[in-house]
Amino acid sequence: MSKSAQQTIPKEKFLVIAVNLLHRHFIEAGRSQAKRLYREIMEGEVAGLTTVKMEDESTVRFSVSLDHSEFGGHPNFGAFRGGLGVLLGNLARALQDQRDITVFSVEQRPESILFGITGVTVEGDTTSVMVLGADVGGQAGIVTLRLMYLDPAQFAQQGEDAAPDAGGLPV
Repeated sequence: MSKSAQQTIPKEKFLVIAVNLLHRHFIEAGRSQAKRLYREIMEGEVAGLTTVKMEDESTVRFSVSLDHSEFGGHPNFGAFRGGLGVLLGNLARALQDQRDITVFSVEQRPESILFGITGVTVEGDTTSVMVLGADVGGQAGIVTLRLMYLDPAQFAQQGEDAAPDAGGLPV
């Protein structure tokens, strides 16, 4: 099998990798290093995280982006890190409990997925909802983890174009 050939890994394994990478770069990392990465993604950049060697010896390059358009303001680093910590904790608990995690994809962009676990935080009178998505299509061996804020009121309604998918994820 070619090192750049597209393959599929189970969503649980994909989420373990994603949770560990995000935790390492934003929670476990020193404040200045994490804040530098935060600034990059706040400015709309896609920031590289690392390259992971898979069990079959192929490699996958992981990067991260942030969509804060639904935040209702400009999230500061502390609010971002707090929301991400809640999201990662919720994802880790769902994985440990072996719960079935719904994966949503949009009909027009099947390579873009969204995981059905949220990180909800309240700061003052502002509620924020963070979710993890990923762009897994396009070029083989490249995955962008997409952190996104969703409007809490909008999130309560399930989108008509979203369809759950229980399969694996191409990387």
